[in-house]
Amino acid sequence: MSAPSIGVLALQGDVREHTAALHAAGAVAVPVRRPQELAAVDGLVLPGGESTTMAKLADRFGLLGPLRAAVAGGLPVYGSCAGMIMLADRVLDAPADQQTLGGLDVTVRRNAFGRQVDSFESEVAIAGVEGGPVHAVFIRAPWVEAAGADVQVLGRVEGGPADGRIVAVRQGRLVATSFHPELTGDPRVHALFVELVQAARAEDLSSTGAAVGAGSEEKS
Repeated sequence: MSAPSIGVLALQGDVREHTAALHAAGAVAVPVRRPQELAAVDGLVLPGGESTTMAKLADRFGLLGPLRAAVAGGLPVYGSCAGMIMLADRVLDAPADQQTLGGLDVTVRRNAFGRQVDSFESEVAIAGVEGGPVHAVFIRAPWVEAAGADVQVLGRVEGGPADGRIVAVRQGRLVATSFHPELTGDPRVHALFVELVQAARAEDLSSTGAAVGAGSEEKS
């Protein structure tokens, strides 16, 4: 199977860093700013940045509705930091005009770790990522306050005042982290997402083939 095409929402945030990390993980990374560009990718990354700004820009570019439809339709999506907030069904400490895409049955608290001056780095073990903990960079980061029964917790903070807080989750084809793996030069989190996209693409192709086969039998 050819390398998957994974879009990076290129409205605001660390687009270049995610693009480089996806390339390092074996994907073809492309910017997404328009609905037609979204329709052409196998998966999507929602980068870190400012979640309220990204949602407003997505609305202005006519992308907010298509993004919600894509998530609901099963497009694999990975959100880091602000991207996690955009995927959350519920957001605490959000401004009144905060809009999200939804899809993740989680309650996320914005800026849970504090302001810019409270940014920090830590080692976080991530389920499904081999080779030891990943070096995680937290910048005005959210955390998951509560997760639904269908949400798999992939990683938690270990030690310090935030010990045990959830910072990485997966639900079906959606993955989110509070931290910024794209800033560390370690592509393992992105590789995990690329594998998810490849598996989803194979599943969709298999389903399409089965549907075509069933249609042919009905006509024969």
